[in-house]
Amino acid sequence: MSVTIYDVAREANVSMATVSRVVNGNPNVKPTTRKKVLDTIERLGYRPNAVARGLASKKTTTVGAIIPDISSTFFSELTRGIEDIATMYKYNIILSNSDQNKDKEIHLIDTMLEKQVDGIVFMGGEITAEHIQQFKTSQVPVVLAATHDKNNELPSVNIDYETATYEATKKLIEDTNAHPALITGGEHIQSNGLKYKGYVRALEESSIDFDESFVVENECTYNGGIEAVNELLNTLSSKPKSILVATDEMAVGVIHGIQDQGLHVPNDIEVFGFNNTRISLMVRPTLTTVVQPMYDIGAVAMRLLTKYMNKEEVEENTVILPHRIIKRDSTKS
Repeated sequence: MSVTIYDVAREANVSMATVSRVVNGNPNVKPTTRKKVLDTIERLGYRPNAVARGLASKKTTTVGAIIPDISSTFFSELTRGIEDIATMYKYNIILSNSDQNKDKEIHLIDTMLEKQVDGIVFMGGEITAEHIQQFKTSQVPVVLAATHDKNNELPSVNIDYETATYEATKKLIEDTNAHPALITGGEHIQSNGLKYKGYVRALEESSIDFDESFVVENECTYNGGIEAVNELLNTLSSKPKSILVATDEMAVGVIHGIQDQGLHVPNDIEVFGFNNTRISLMVRPTLTTVVQPMYDIGAVAMRLLTKYMNKEEVEENTVILPHRIIKRDSTKS
C-alpha cells in the first residue's frame, strides 16, 4: 500500500494540515516540528500525490510542449530553452511529438488539456482555423514558439523570417550578381511563406525577374535537400550560382547533392542555410546561415507562458527576437 499524508501525520503525531504546510514549503511551521515531519516522510518513503494536490489547488504545475520532431536539432534546442525556464519556475514538462501532422496535433492538444496542464507551448507548421478554435476554447494559455500565426491571434515568439530571408537573398545576389535559387519546405508552413516573400522582395529590389523554375519545394529534411537540389540541377538549363535553403538540415543535403554531381561548394555553387543549428558546423564546407536563436525562442516562449499562467502583466504578446547572418565556408564572401 502506498504511504498517505494521513500515515505521515499519525506517525509524526501532527495534523494533516501541518504535514501539508511542510510539504508545500509554508514557513509557518516550527523548526522542530518541520524536522520531525521531514524525518517521518523520509522514513516512510512518502511521496506527495501530484494529482490530489492539483485537484485541491486547481493547478498541476505541468506544461504541455508539442513539437513536430524531437529528433530535429532545431526543435531539440528550442525544447532545451523551454525546459530550463520551466525548471526555473518549478513547472514540469509533458513533451509530445506531432510529426507536423494536423490531426495528430489536434489530438495532442486535446490530450494535454485532458491531463489538466496549466499551459501549452506549441511548435508546428500551419496554424489553421481548427487550431485557432482549439486554442481559443482552451481554459489554459497557449504560446507559439518558432511558429507563425498569420493573423497574430495567439501569443508567439519568432524572428522576422521575411526580413532575414530578404537579407540572405540580397547577400547572395551581391556576391554572385545572378539569380539565386530557393529550396524551401513549402508555403503551407507559414514561416516558409514569409521566407518566400523575403526572397521575392530581394529579387524585385535587385531588378531581377523572378523565375519560378529557380524555386523547388521538398520536405525540410536532409533527404529532402538532396532530392530538391537534384531536381533543380536536372531542370535548369544552366546551374545556379547560389542556392538559399529554408533550413540547415536541408542545406546539408543540398551540399552533399551538389558534391555528388561532381560540383564544388562554394566555387561552383554557393549554399546559404537557415537556423544556425549545430549541424551547420558539422558539414564540410561549414554552412553560412541565418542565425535564429532557437534556445532563446524556447526560453522566451516559456517565460511568456508563465506570465499568462500566473496572471502577470504582459506588455507584448507577439515577440520578435533579433536574427543575424554568420558567414562560413559554403559562400565565397
